[in-house]
This record gives sequence, C-alpha cells and structure tokens, in this order.
Amino acid sequence: MTATATASTIKAYLQDLQHRIVAALEGVDGKSFLTDSWERPEGGGGISRIIEEGNVFERGGVGFSHVMGKNLPPSAAANRPEIAGREWEAMGVSLVLHPRNPYAPTVHMNVRFFVAKADGQNQEPVWWFGGGMDLTPYYGFAEDATHFHRSCRDALAPFGDELHPRFKKWCDEYFYLKHRKEARGVGGIFFDDFNALPLDESFALMRSVGDGFIGAYLPILELRKDTPYGERERDFQAYRRGRYVEFNLVFDRGTLFGLQSGGRTESILMSMPPVVKWRYDWQPPDGSPEARLYSDFLPHKEWI
Repeated sequence: MTATATASTIKAYLQDLQHRIVAALEGVDGKSFLTDSWERPEGGGGISRIIEEGNVFERGGVGFSHVMGKNLPPSAAANRPEIAGREWEAMGVSLVLHPRNPYAPTVHMNVRFFVAKADGQNQEPVWWFGGGMDLTPYYGFAEDATHFHRSCRDALAPFGDELHPRFKKWCDEYFYLKHRKEARGVGGIFFDDFNALPLDESFALMRSVGDGFIGAYLPILELRKDTPYGERERDFQAYRRGRYVEFNLVFDRGTLFGLQSGGRTESILMSMPPVVKWRYDWQPPDGSPEARLYSDFLPHKEWI
C-alpha cells in the first residue's frame, strides 16, 4: 500500500501540535506565550513560543522548526555514516517547561521527522522519526512517576507491546549524566532513527507520542503547582537544575545538531532554566527529602 504521509502533512501535524500544547499550557498558567518567528539563512525557519515569569512557569518554550541544508551535520550522521554529506530536511516540535514551584517537575518532550535526500541514481532517500518525553522532578512522588510512565506506555501500546520496554530503557540510558553517574530524572521514553514500521505507521506512532504529552504531564502539574514551599526547596531546585544544563550542553544530540547545523541559538537554548546554582561537592543530608531524590527516584527502576 502506498504511503499517504508526506512532508507537508507531517509539518501540518507538528504545527497543530505546537498550537494545541501552548493553548493547554496557557490555560494552566493564565499568561500568554510570546511568539517569535525566525528564519534560518541556510534554509527554513520556525516559530518559538516562549513564556517567562509566568504564574506557574518560571520559564518554558515550545518550539516548532522546519530546516534544511546541503550537507548533513556530523551529529545527524553519527549512526549512519553512509549518508554523511547528503542534502537533508528536518522538522519537529520540542519543548521544555520549568515550573517555579520546586514540587512541580521539569518536563521535556520532542517529536521530529528527518529525511536525508537521495544522492545519486543508486541511492534512495533515508527517513526516520524520533522523539519521546521525560520527567525531571526535584522532589519525587511515586504516583507522579507511575502516571507519567503509564501514559508513555499507553501512547506506544497500539504499535506493539515490545516498544515501551525498549524505548523506556533507551530513555534511561540516553538521559544519563555519565560524568555524574546519575540519571537526569525519572525517565520516560526516547526513540531515534525509527523507521521499523512503514512510513504511515511510523508517523502514527510519532503522533501518538506527541498527542499523549498533555495527558501525561498536566495532571502532575495541576497537582503540584500550588504546593507550599520555601527557600530551602527553591535552593535545591536551582542546584538540581545545574544537572539539566550539564546534560543539554554536553550530551544532548538535539542541542548539538542545532548548533552544528547553524540553527538559531536563542531557540536552541530556550530549554535552559532561568535560575541555576552549582556547589562544590555538595551532598544532601542523610534522611532528608532531598536525599530521597537520589535514593528513591534517580536510580533506574520499573515504575509500572
């Protein structure tokens, strides 16, 4: 059967997804997201939707991008050296939300489509989808982690029972700070270079992940956003946000791809938290709520 999905239908879905997510987040925060449209000199552009100093979100960004170029950047060809140097096209929606309340977790979600164009008479276009979502609490709640992971599982269930364990493990391994020997958060799902299913089914899987985000995160946010907190909690939140910065700048393939491909720096780095602290060799007091994050939530485990 011939595939019906095209680059234009995938782009239309991604633009609508950005709109729907921003509308839902504005409904929670009560403040509007700014709109920043941009163009990329090498080809393409995007729309960044940003909120800063909101009622709920200290900072957040929901970005749509559609970019293209003549030579595939090294980060994108790392797993497929045979396509290095080809013309390419990439589009996606990526978001990171940093609530002000330390009891409300940071969250990341991304869905994307990539194609390396045909190069010569004997080569076909190479396409794949990627994406996922992961949760980064500062003060952990088992019921939140369970809800988030169950939502991830349910988004993948129509496409095969084997995908969730595989993508959950991939997320655990990807969002891991090797130099710290600790996870960034409680994980979720992550997948990349995915074309194991036909184009239409692979696109449907990406849509299911994107569509599942609001139900995965907003109930947690609604539950935690008004929890009373003090300077101690805010201080620990700022310290743990440092891990987020370290991961994004050292390991994150999306950040590296954006910078290597000449992307718009402000949009690439909109995921950075607004207030961050580092300390030399700091350890949480034994038995403290802060220590529980390290003992009960950051080690990889099965939440459902």
